[in-house]
Amino acid sequence: MVEVKRKKGESFEGLLRRFSRRLQQSGKVLSARKIRFHESDPNKNALKRSALRRDKIKQKREYLIKIGHLVEDRRRGRRR
Repeated sequence: MVEVKRKKGESFEGLLRRFSRRLQQSGKVLSARKIRFHESDPNKNALKRSALRRDKIKQKREYLIKIGHLVEDRRRGRRR
């Protein structure tokens, strides 16, 4: 932890500025951000389940389009 003691006659804003500068120099903020936004890798079983689910949905959609129960939206693939 970063410690900063108030100097004689120093304003609160000056103390806060000095504290924040020391905090930035220590690298604590950077390491906290790395930890906060770290996303762990999903396990292989979860990836396989997800891929199988997507494949099943795709096959069902293609079947419904083929038999005429679902109208394919042609605008879906375009981006502006």
